[in-house]
Amino acid sequence: MTSLFREYVDQLINFNKKFLIIGNDNARTYKEFFKLLKENKIWCGYTRVKEFGQPDGTFKKFGNVGWYTNLDVKKRHEELILYKTYKGNEKDYPKYDNYDAIEVSKLKDIPLDYKGVMGVPITFIERYNPKQFEIIGLIAGNIRGLAGIPSKIGKDGPYLNGKLKYGRILVKKITTK
Repeated sequence: MTSLFREYVDQLINFNKKFLIIGNDNARTYKEFFKLLKENKIWCGYTRVKEFGQPDGTFKKFGNVGWYTNLDVKKRHEELILYKTYKGNEKDYPKYDNYDAIEVSKLKDIPLDYKGVMGVPITFIERYNPKQFEIIGLIAGNIRGLAGIPSKIGKDGPYLNGKLKYGRILVKKITTK
């Protein structure tokens, strides 16, 4: 069975509909869907979807499903509290082999004083505040043309010490004056 998720989202956007839908976390790496996230036309809702009630009364559990919406939600405007620093801890933030960006393995480790591009886990989208961060692009092994910055060695995806890591969203802090 084939999912019609992409086509459904495309239809909602094309007809300028307000919506709250459930989708797989991997949708964040779909080329068309990621573009909508980057352009702030869609974002994450409040919670994760842990289980579904089925017509026969049983429940099915999930671990990678969430809400997506274009309705304004308070959570979208909450700032991510940053407390780690880059300066003095550069060894904790290696640079990618192929992109001019640093690796940030966990959201809690995003440095408050780094002004360049950072690769963060795709779960970042759940905490994304467009007034605090700019989404530059997406780097993943199977994705081409969404990085937003050029690869230095012609390979897509986030490489560290010659090894391909799981996909990352490239972001940059917005500095306010």
